[in-house]
Amino acid sequence: MTHQAVDWSRLTHAYGPADDIPGLFARLDGGQEDEKVWQDLWSALCHQGTVYDASYAALPVLADIAAGRVPGERKQAVLMAGLIAAEADTADRALYTSQITELTSAAQACLTEVPADEPMTFVYLAQSLLAFENVPVWSRQLELLNEEFEAECPECEALTCVEPGEYADECGTELHPARPEELTGTGARIHTLARDAGQSQVAEWVTRLFGRATCPECETRFAISESVTD
Repeated sequence: MTHQAVDWSRLTHAYGPADDIPGLFARLDGGQEDEKVWQDLWSALCHQGTVYDASYAALPVLADIAAGRVPGERKQAVLMAGLIAAEADTADRALYTSQITELTSAAQACLTEVPADEPMTFVYLAQSLLAFENVPVWSRQLELLNEEFEAECPECEALTCVEPGEYADECGTELHPARPEELTGTGARIHTLARDAGQSQVAEWVTRLFGRATCPECETRFAISESVTD
């Protein structure tokens, strides 16, 4: 489980030497303490979204958890590994190819188990899946489905407040959702995943994020997703 070929003392995380990481993973046993252990692991290995050399070294352990070979919550392992994989370069991905393949399957399985009243859990797991599949941009930005952000108008460069998710009306920006049949690429993929999993809220958010907005300054109607990927 701790993959002893790794010299953790030579690796670092958010707080310094990573020799405490094997001990943290070893404490996962399915009991009440697991939540605290995961909090400590997240804080050390993915502190405020930053990853470290120890984070990549943890991928085999996270794959073991996701595959059920060792104790630990599969969903937590998939989410943490997804954030790490989203930051991995070509060399790191090549080093952990087999683990990423396993994590891809685990993410797909997790997506089918998310309750309909937990749409953001579905979004984060879908974002992890895209990270394992090495999809650019959306492996980090899919969470914008339910966040407020500013999109730049391509015509006048004015910043427009956009909120595609639950509080879509709060920004006051006129949104024009895409019809499902108009969606392509990642938008179509996530919409289909959400629809098939009974995640109607997420499917609706996707039509907004991958739809258009009207610029309040010049009234140009522009593609929201393009302002994210540019």
